[in-house]
Amino acid sequence: MKKQLISMVAALSLLTACGGTRKTTAEAEKFDYTVEQFADLQILRYRVPGFEDLSLKQKELVYYLTEAALQGRDVLFDQNGKYNLTIRRMLEAVYTGYKGDRSTPDFKAMEVYLKRVWFSNGIHHHYGCEKFTPGFTPDFFRKAVQSVDASALPLAGGQTVGQLCEEVFPVMFDPGVMPKRVNQAAGEDLVLTSACNYYEGVTQKEAEDFYNALKDPKDETPVSYGLNSRLVKVDGKVREKVWKAGGLYGPAIEKIVYWLKKAEGVAETPGQKAVIAKLVEFYETGDLKAFDEYAILWVKDLDSRVDFVNGFTESYGDPLGMKASWESLVNFKDLEATRRTELISGNAQWFEDHSPVEKQFKKEEVKGVSAKVITAAILAGDLYPATAIGINLPNANWIRSQHGSKSVTIGNITDAYNKAAHGNGFNEEFVYSDTELQLIDKYADLTGDLHTDLHECLGHGSGKLLPGVDPDALKAYGSTIEEARADLFGLYYVADPKLVELGLTPDADAFKAEYYTYLMNGLMTQLVRIEPGNHVEEAHMRNRQLIARWVFEKGAADKVVEMVKKDGKTYVVVNDYGKLRQLFGELLAEIQRIKSTGDFEAARDLVETYAVKVDPVLHAEVLERYKKLNLAPYKGFVNPKYEAVTDADGKITDVKVTYDEGYAEQMLRYSKDYSNLPSMNN
Repeated sequence: MKKQLISMVAALSLLTACGGTRKTTAEAEKFDYTVEQFADLQILRYRVPGFEDLSLKQKELVYYLTEAALQGRDVLFDQNGKYNLTIRRMLEAVYTGYKGDRSTPDFKAMEVYLKRVWFSNGIHHHYGCEKFTPGFTPDFFRKAVQSVDASALPLAGGQTVGQLCEEVFPVMFDPGVMPKRVNQAAGEDLVLTSACNYYEGVTQKEAEDFYNALKDPKDETPVSYGLNSRLVKVDGKVREKVWKAGGLYGPAIEKIVYWLKKAEGVAETPGQKAVIAKLVEFYETGDLKAFDEYAILWVKDLDSRVDFVNGFTESYGDPLGMKASWESLVNFKDLEATRRTELISGNAQWFEDHSPVEKQFKKEEVKGVSAKVITAAILAGDLYPATAIGINLPNANWIRSQHGSKSVTIGNITDAYNKAAHGNGFNEEFVYSDTELQLIDKYADLTGDLHTDLHECLGHGSGKLLPGVDPDALKAYGSTIEEARADLFGLYYVADPKLVELGLTPDADAFKAEYYTYLMNGLMTQLVRIEPGNHVEEAHMRNRQLIARWVFEKGAADKVVEMVKKDGKTYVVVNDYGKLRQLFGELLAEIQRIKSTGDFEAARDLVETYAVKVDPVLHAEVLERYKKLNLAPYKGFVNPKYEAVTDADGKITDVKVTYDEGYAEQMLRYSKDYSNLPSMNN
């Protein structure tokens, strides 16, 4: 649970910037970053600067790892909902084979719906988790499905087209069927009311009891129980269906393994070769101890320039925060930009020692904190099309404590966000005055980068659990608390004189840009991502609102932060940046205490009090103001396309990268070339 996600901001129209060098060459400026916009989404491109400068062996390694990344695409679709692959394939069959009028409102609405399904890897919103409402009628879609070649449809053995429609249509068109992919509403059975495909036939209590029975409180190196399985009830007995070669998702995993073994043959170092071999062992056995061994080897591999994530990684998609969605990221180090993150991680012990949290919750010795700025070569699974801008792994607390962690900020992704958002009018609409606008213009890119670096490099790796505390003690609130902890660590230290001393910020005023944009986002502008009448559900959004609302309330008597009206519009005003930093420190201390002690009641009270509810009047105003800007609150990417150049003997002599593939073109190619799973996976 260590992702830093893009949020609505300042200079980007997305408020939490992250690391990366700014490309200002003529070549970069000519690059077309925008692809298309629909619904609440904008599709962008990203460059892979420096790829041409890699050695042939490194290019070949990137190519094999990229193929391994793309082979897992269907896994995430199925994890997000049991009908997602069926629905996607029905939609694609109509989209490619329909002979009727493609200019009608129904067909156009179906096209948008399909593009949203591609973007979200399923029929629920990738961020808000609510089910999409089709803009076309069931009658239109039934006739359209019946009109295409039946061989293109995902029909089960002996199933007719009519029976397929009867099975799937309620899932698509009935708002009461599977309405939320991940439900986090307090007091409800989060397993039964979530449409994600991690559980079948079990209740929340049964799931919690099953895993609690496996845990040994005395085990100081516990595996990540439930990480790579679906929990089901068969003949009245609860058991796991493990995701592995020969098991659930086996056909896709076997393809991933094939390409990983190819990558192993061209690994840069013996350490990287061992990492890949251990990951293959995990995929082939499903053994969670092998996964931990892989994670330890991966953390220790600091010499390879090319790196990757591939596997069951983040648990945001599970309402209980245990089971992990499949994702992959292939990347290589940005050598110039990494100097900044290395400076931060090199001072990790100083930051830990001077943290405002109680001494008993601090690490006596910070181990193995490595940080770098990377260039993404491919995004896949739960990092595609929407991606994080920073990642800190592994997630196991004991591995982080004993062996350390890797933190990355994705420089070329942030650069693409910056370029695409230039001059979009967002700041002018929501920032209070010229004073704040000038601060943002002068410092926001820099301090946004630093906040992300501090969040990823140090925040997630700071503090410790007390002996005997279950890492899952905070249950459904764990993800929000963890993200708030890392954000607060970054917020507290981005204002510290130590950053000026280290040369990371130019002066004592720079941090104010990050404080202002963060508060504006948490109190107001991230609301553009929420439908009217809904509460805040996503963990990162809850984290930001929790922090912003808490400091707003606690500082109210001194008017540290105010929300004021000007010309009939609401704005955020920060009156006392020094006291605001003090409040961030106080909240960090409390949230670290909650994390370290496993105080579930306190976590629940904080989240439910500050992070969930939305002011409907303010929400309506923000939506109306944002609508006039004609912007999309969510961004995602098409990937570059890699092509291996071979000689007469089939040996790779070069790898070429191109950027001209369209969104639908890429999605249809992926569905054709990387469709490794049956439509229903039981």
